[in-house]
Amino acid sequence: MFSDPATNLNKLGLTDGMKIVDLGAGSGFYSIEAAKRVGSTGRIYAVDVQKDLLERLRSVASTQGLHNIEVIWGNAEKIGGTKMREGIADRVIVSNILFQIEKPDDFALEVKRIVKPGGKVLLVDWSEVSALSPSAVISSSIAQALFEKVGFKVEQQFGAGDHHYGFVFVK
Repeated sequence: MFSDPATNLNKLGLTDGMKIVDLGAGSGFYSIEAAKRVGSTGRIYAVDVQKDLLERLRSVASTQGLHNIEVIWGNAEKIGGTKMREGIADRVIVSNILFQIEKPDDFALEVKRIVKPGGKVLLVDWSEVSALSPSAVISSSIAQALFEKVGFKVEQQFGAGDHHYGFVFVK
């Protein structure tokens, strides 16, 4: 099975009213699924550097009647680059973007900055180079070390599909 956002989001315990930040939201598969789970009182902040993907996500959300998604043009590789307030997020989603990150330490610090104390991070990324994956991947051990270095603790590690690993980290 390929990595499934609905299955992976089950690990986060999303509930009504939560504030979720989806970093590198891309096409919005995680944002759309999370928006359904946090209800009309919850909020999804979909952050990406590609404006065209954000506009597409905004359109899909509107078509599906999901009015709790806010798209934000931002850069998660800079401290403050997400344009999010410190400690705003109950949960942060980081899916299939680590291999693209040029400044991993700054990225991890930005994630830490926006997560509330006790908040959680879902990290899903490629586990191996394959015909489907990017040409270079970040191993699960390097990803774990990156987040632990800035103070996160592993709550859970799991297989997130045939070609992906997953973590839930707690701040």
